[in-house]
Amino acid sequence: MNLSDMILPILIGFILFYGIYKGVDVYSAFVEGAIDGGKSALKIFPYILAIIFAINLFIQSGAEAFIVRTLTPVTSLIGFPTELLSLALVKPLSGGGSLGVFQTVLDNYGADSYIGRCASVIMGSSETIFYTTAVYFGSVGISNYRYTIKVGLLSHAATILASLIVCKLMF
Repeated sequence: MNLSDMILPILIGFILFYGIYKGVDVYSAFVEGAIDGGKSALKIFPYILAIIFAINLFIQSGAEAFIVRTLTPVTSLIGFPTELLSLALVKPLSGGGSLGVFQTVLDNYGADSYIGRCASVIMGSSETIFYTTAVYFGSVGISNYRYTIKVGLLSHAATILASLIVCKLMF
């Protein structure tokens, strides 16, 4: 058995024993936390459902494929690998969808290729902007996102540019 297999049980055990040592009714605290967690889940469920619906609509309608076809000539001119265009479009929308695109890139080009490495860096350093914004802002009742989406997309573009440069220079 590895030490990493024991970390979570040891942590949970420590928390339980520490709570008992401090005189906390651990069971009641757990039940109250579970109730609060259930309330939070019910509160953010509509936001999660709406963003999942919108993401699936975007991908299944062919809009994503249309945008890729439209942008391919432009990205080819500036040296952006067109193989990464789908990943760059889907990642801000969906973690699961981008994981599927990422797996396709790795299957087609390999993990050690320039495209595979760039895809890996993009996956590891970018965020599902729309999903995260909808869930987190929705859970606390914020409806005015102000600059969140704009700054998130700007940081996503910077991530893509940085991944291309870093992978070109280091590999």
